[in-house]
Amino acid sequence: MKYTEDHEWLRAEGNEIVIGITQHAAEQLGDVVFVELPEVGDTAAKGDELATIESVKAAAEINAPFDIEVVAVNEKLAENPELVNEDPLGEAWFVRVRVDDTSVVDDYLEEESYRELVE
Repeated sequence: MKYTEDHEWLRAEGNEIVIGITQHAAEQLGDVVFVELPEVGDTAAKGDELATIESVKAAAEINAPFDIEVVAVNEKLAENPELVNEDPLGEAWFVRVRVDDTSVVDDYLEEESYRELVE
């Protein structure tokens, strides 16, 4: 897994990348009550809004860390947004995306570097 400075995690699986938010981000948001996800087939350029998370404390955006095409969304989050708080690094992934080259994740933080960032 790699991590962005915006508190997202990235996991390459074959020619796809799974994106979610970190435990730290979930804790900072508080109880998540709503998640809005893109549609399968949507594309986004680096920095474009990819998803929206609403909690009892705030609303936050997940932005595309690189140019992507959405190939799957986690439908469970629409019915159970609390999964984001319960299992942010597992069951609560947000999207699965296709990229031209999965090595794009290499530019992001290793776990130890991310941990130092949030301390």
